[in-house]
Amino acid sequence: MSKSREGDVQAFQIFVKPGSSRCNLNCSYCYYLDVGRHVLAQPLSRMDDDLLRRYIRGHMAACRGQQVHFSWHGGEPTLLGIEYFKRIVQFQKQCCPPEKTIQNTIQTNGTLINDQWAKFFADNGFGVGISLDGPAELHNEYRKTPQGKPTFDATMKGYQILVEYGVPIDLLCVVNDCNVMYPLQLYRFFKEIGATHLSFLPLVEPQPHDSETVASERSVPAEAFGAFLCVIFDEWKSDDIGRIKVQIFEEALRTAFHQEHSLCLFRPVCGAIPVLEQNGDVYACDHYVKPTWKIGNIKENSLEEILQSEKLQHFGMGKKAQLPEICMRCEVVSMCNGECPKNRFVSVVGEAEKLNYLCPGYRLFFNHCRPFVEAVAEQWQKELGIT
Repeated sequence: MSKSREGDVQAFQIFVKPGSSRCNLNCSYCYYLDVGRHVLAQPLSRMDDDLLRRYIRGHMAACRGQQVHFSWHGGEPTLLGIEYFKRIVQFQKQCCPPEKTIQNTIQTNGTLINDQWAKFFADNGFGVGISLDGPAELHNEYRKTPQGKPTFDATMKGYQILVEYGVPIDLLCVVNDCNVMYPLQLYRFFKEIGATHLSFLPLVEPQPHDSETVASERSVPAEAFGAFLCVIFDEWKSDDIGRIKVQIFEEALRTAFHQEHSLCLFRPVCGAIPVLEQNGDVYACDHYVKPTWKIGNIKENSLEEILQSEKLQHFGMGKKAQLPEICMRCEVVSMCNGECPKNRFVSVVGEAEKLNYLCPGYRLFFNHCRPFVEAVAEQWQKELGIT
């Protein structure tokens, strides 16, 4: 997160997991299924009302902006039930100062969404993220029930109900070894179902092999991911600018306007999106829910104190400090900044630090879109009278 000169926390986001890793699906690539069982001392349940109130009050107090953004994650948060989220909204209203507004988002697999959920989201201004990996044959490859059954139909039913109620939807597509081979089929499917906001998340599963770390077979091949993005970018540039927001394209374009990246992956430092578990523990990042990176518990410290802790600042600065020299010399470093540290496990001769596994793909894509980004920047500067 960023801090003012007075040390106040200015910009942060918390991934709140009130039900921890509880989920009704068993997606093959889910890294979070076992986290709760490994990290939490007590059986998985839910964040109790007293702790929920404490968190909401602390979040309100730490937020300096006019809009207070809450992000509800899991596992599958809808397993907690509508009544639980009605209490969340009630607590928020009780704690919210008159000069502030509240924005809630929830990330779900969509399979439990019905009319009651959709009406609740619409009535309370929720934005909903749905995990959808493409048409049925691609989505069902890895996203299955605990009994091994496909989930596409249930997910699409939930999506369509949300559309009917006018709920804002952001579709999150995990790009893996399978769907990466069908970029246009994937993208055109999303267009056909009326998607307006798309995020492509590359699947990278590090695993030990002999004395090295390698990516799993399910992981997206790095160069294939870059080619995937290039193909979709060309169609988006040709047909869909202003109609569909693709997160990574938006991030690339931020550099044209000298704006800070909004996505933590591409910021020079990280640590702005900690995770709150159902027992009050706070961890530095969704991918680092490990005892080493526990940075506090809201029962013991205020959220503001935790957000300003030296341990979290150290975690965030480590991203920049451990950037390999080869990255610092790269022509697209401002677009990538070494991406997520969890993906840095490739050894490079002569380098002390590890290179990001996805580097070849990102370099391919960012160089591909760079002429367009530079043209946008030139036009913007011309309109502002900047020479």
